[in-house]
Amino acid sequence: MKKQNAYLILFSILLFICNNTNAQSPLGPIPSENQMRWQEMEYYAFVHLSVNTYTDMSWGKGDEDPKIFNPVDLDCRQWARIAKEAGMKGIIITAKHHSGFCLWPSKYTEYSVKNSPWKNGKGDIMREMSDACKEYGLKLGVYLSPWDRNHADYGKPEYITYFRNQLTELLTNYGEVFEVWFDGANGGDGYYGGANEIRKIDRKTYYDWENTYALVRKLQPKIVIWNDNGDRADLRWVGTEAGYVGETNWSLLNAKGAVTEDMLRHGLENGDAWVPGEVNTSIRPEWFYHLREDSKVKTVNELMETYYNSIGRNGTLLLNFPIMPNGLIHKYDEKAVLDFAQAQKEAFAKNLAKNVKVEVSSFKGKFDGKNIVDADKETFWTTEDNVKQGSITLHFNEPVSFNRFLVQEYIKLGQRVKSFTVEAFVNGEWKQLANQTTIGYKRILCFPTVKSDKIRFSVTDAKGSPVISNIEVYNAPQILTAPKIIREKSGDIAIIPADAESEIFYTIDGKTPTSKSIQYKTKISTNNKKVTVKAIAYSNATGKSSPVIEEIFDIGRQKWTILNTNDKDAAKVLDGNPETVWHQNKDQSQKLPIDLIIDLGQVENLTGFRYLPDQDLRSHGIITNYKFYTSTDNKNWKLVSEGEFSNINNNPLWQSKTFKLEKARYIKLQALKNTKEDNIAGYAEIDVITK
Repeated sequence: MKKQNAYLILFSILLFICNNTNAQSPLGPIPSENQMRWQEMEYYAFVHLSVNTYTDMSWGKGDEDPKIFNPVDLDCRQWARIAKEAGMKGIIITAKHHSGFCLWPSKYTEYSVKNSPWKNGKGDIMREMSDACKEYGLKLGVYLSPWDRNHADYGKPEYITYFRNQLTELLTNYGEVFEVWFDGANGGDGYYGGANEIRKIDRKTYYDWENTYALVRKLQPKIVIWNDNGDRADLRWVGTEAGYVGETNWSLLNAKGAVTEDMLRHGLENGDAWVPGEVNTSIRPEWFYHLREDSKVKTVNELMETYYNSIGRNGTLLLNFPIMPNGLIHKYDEKAVLDFAQAQKEAFAKNLAKNVKVEVSSFKGKFDGKNIVDADKETFWTTEDNVKQGSITLHFNEPVSFNRFLVQEYIKLGQRVKSFTVEAFVNGEWKQLANQTTIGYKRILCFPTVKSDKIRFSVTDAKGSPVISNIEVYNAPQILTAPKIIREKSGDIAIIPADAESEIFYTIDGKTPTSKSIQYKTKISTNNKKVTVKAIAYSNATGKSSPVIEEIFDIGRQKWTILNTNDKDAAKVLDGNPETVWHQNKDQSQKLPIDLIIDLGQVENLTGFRYLPDQDLRSHGIITNYKFYTSTDNKNWKLVSEGEFSNINNNPLWQSKTFKLEKARYIKLQALKNTKEDNIAGYAEIDVITK
């Protein structure tokens, strides 16, 4: 009986501890000091430069000659200056990408800058990057690809020693490193010291992550680890490179077990480990520099959307600069990121909630509502113990106009809020502006401008007593969104506005459009010829215009016909709309390879082709490996291009491949392999490149 009573007492104590939601006690997993420092950085840069910068490829194969690497004007101080002026807090440099080429003179390989003409083989980009970060007060981060398409031992146990030796060089010789980045791409075809073969590894076990992590933390005690290799690190990938994390975003996962795509996007409400999300995206469509993307730099509006969908959703933002072959950040990228910085300043110029009168439904002790408007991140409001709901009402001296609402939890005590609402008192009644889920470190809500003298924030559900450290209110100026431009199969150009209020102006003569250019009223006929269309949205009310959008169209597809299918949906491949898609062989009655054959209607001078996959994330049928053939008679075919669409699963954008001039009326794209390793081939659009 005594033994039973002892068990009952112990059980009661444990039950009390589990149910205790006292605001001064942590609830569930909490961030480490390293994770907290990282979270407070919020925004930092990626830079990508390697041998494939000079081959116009997304990924290097590992057989590129080091002699092609020669960034004659390389200036890490330029990179650091731009990052600093943009408001970034650090830079992560791709010290070694998948090609295996090293931006520092590693003593463990000859495949590095020491065998390039840059600075006669005496240069060290890691050293210059480290020095530039110190000069500009930025933190230094390092990207080291676990996959190495050059090294002869990749896939063998010996490679792990090599990999850790390189880690040791990077984490020992260049000062303090705030983050190490281990890319999730692993195994496949490569040079591998001349073997030129396909090698596969188990990314969960091959790198012995437990001991690799131990080495990292021994060498850099203040570091955080990012890893997408199936082993839980300090930070998580959010499942996309498009620049957003889920609206519901818990900074939690389980320390062990499988991670689904949904968990990457949204975290795990009841996870047992603190693993926050880092949103990584590029300022251009791809990670490495391509001349063709000079007109594809993200606009201020797109960058602000990324900001709200990353930092504004309890994440951080890692924004990439593709370095040009000369070693500099392009002036277009610089302008875009500095304009982005200015837009942030304008959006958050005046906190309307600073020191306003606050009314709360309940509070615990000294943790009153005034703590959320005092600009002190270490103070907070909370309800009485075990009260999981509560509201805060902000009272203004006079009605204010606002369209942004920012709220933060005191995450040092855990992430608690499961749902909340924001309301404004309008025309004598409460009007709901938002009904949302998680908050975390920072949540920013955007909505149409409202004018009110009272705003009410209500926690409607939480794991325990909510702990809110900060609320801010802003009235951000409008940023016009550029329209979309598509070319239909008829050959006509359609310009689609982003809103119903602005007017659209365009040019087809290469000039920059203004409000005095041609106003878009109806579809533009181009007689199926090559054409460059530039357009803006313009507001008469403000006299402001959107950024310029530019689309370059090759020959029209009016005469094109898909030959080897009777499926009516196949027409979507040529309709000019990137949001429509055709999945070939959906029933998987055939095994890959599978062909798509198109009659161009007449003989054309071809120098390449373009493929756009399904834009839905993780879709079926995204082709990774291909062969492309041309013919003049649909009988005799010539192979003109073959290879891979690198990183297409994470970044499903237009894939462009060029080849020597070929006269052809018929083209054939052969799908050899897709991202799901099944037998479906999917296409949003197919196009050609002509001389």
